[in-house]
Amino acid sequence: MGKNKSKSTLGIILLGLIIAAAVYVNTSSTFEKDAPVITMENNGYWNLKKPLKLHIDDESGVKAYKVTFKSSKGESTLAHEQLIDPEKSLKLEVKPPRSAFALKDNEITISVEVRDASSWNFLKGNTVIKKFHILIDKRRPNTSIVSNSYGIKKGGSALVIFKVTDENLKDIYIETNTQKKFKPQAFYKEGYYISLMAWPITSESFEATIVAEDNADNIKKTHIPLYLKAKKYKVSNIKITDEFLSGKIADLAEEFQETQGVYDPIEQFKIINETVREKNEKLIHTLSSIVSQEQVDDFNINKMYPLKNAKVVASFGDHRNYLYKGEKVSESYHLGLDLASNAMASIKPQNGGKVVYADYNGLYGNMPMLDHGLGLYTIYGHCSSMNVHTDDETSAKMDIANTGKSGYAMGDHLHFGVLVQGVEVRPEEWMDTQWIKLNITDVINESKKIINKS
Repeated sequence: MGKNKSKSTLGIILLGLIIAAAVYVNTSSTFEKDAPVITMENNGYWNLKKPLKLHIDDESGVKAYKVTFKSSKGESTLAHEQLIDPEKSLKLEVKPPRSAFALKDNEITISVEVRDASSWNFLKGNTVIKKFHILIDKRRPNTSIVSNSYGIKKGGSALVIFKVTDENLKDIYIETNTQKKFKPQAFYKEGYYISLMAWPITSESFEATIVAEDNADNIKKTHIPLYLKAKKYKVSNIKITDEFLSGKIADLAEEFQETQGVYDPIEQFKIINETVREKNEKLIHTLSSIVSQEQVDDFNINKMYPLKNAKVVASFGDHRNYLYKGEKVSESYHLGLDLASNAMASIKPQNGGKVVYADYNGLYGNMPMLDHGLGLYTIYGHCSSMNVHTDDETSAKMDIANTGKSGYAMGDHLHFGVLVQGVEVRPEEWMDTQWIKLNITDVINESKKIINKS
């Protein structure tokens, strides 16, 4: 009886040990069963120049890996390592074999074999092989300029039309030395593109380059030959009076959230002239940076003169320094043209467009904003009333609003602004029939003739 009891107890103990061992094997990281995870930073294309970036992750740690390159000429090892101290995360940069650039294959296979440090599978660990099929593209896109504006003036605009061909084209843009990228639209026939450009008044020089990138990261850059025309803009030293601070500034300070709790008049002025202005201009820049993806076949634009019998009361590009008791306290640029005629005069743009904004915008007051296509936008600030709403389509000479003094305006007038893809440009150019003909219409017509012959 005692022997049977001992055997029973021993059996229970053995069973418990077996269960405990099974639980340990199934729950311990030492015996983890998950295979290593292999990922590649690649979109399926390779130019055989930059190394491939591989990530290998495993809970128990990577014990060994091997990376092979397979083409029609055979197979070669790109990387192979046995790790003494297993690593849970590996980042590899794998270079192509030296002979790869002479390869004529359009597709190759990268095979990655990894074994982890787990004691699973009778201490052999978990092994995985992952294959990546990659298209080979060693050629840069082909780019050529069809036609462009002869020159560009500081603060002004220009147009370029060009051709790009590449089977694996990913992105096209115009890169400038001002850190601004202009996005072109498809033009007229397949493979051709059109874009306006702008030279900001705050930049002393201007360079523009067409950049074409394909999926394999091949890049082609083509310089746009533009004759640069220097232009000096007015610098104004404006004296701030106590009357101005206690009047217009005090009224605006009650309105803006940024000036709540601020009681010093000069500090109120600085916040309004700098912080609030920046916020208002950011909205304008964001809305006017949107470029349609639709193909452009033509771009007919009339000279812009939205206010009949108007007088220019403030010029574009005026660099304003604000002085209080002889000391400079703030500055700003006037990035539009101020026009005045009769009080509450009708604003009738010479070109139709889509209303992308029709609301109050801080210093700009009531401000309709129109999209005329090709990244060209116009704004109408300080209006007393607006006759359009956001998303409306307007026609040429339509009465969209009335002049006023809403926002940061001392008297009834229109702040007329023109923007090219988020950059303020000289309204005077777009109010000049001859400038439009030479820089826009003639460039488009000449390009069409060249394209039709090709």
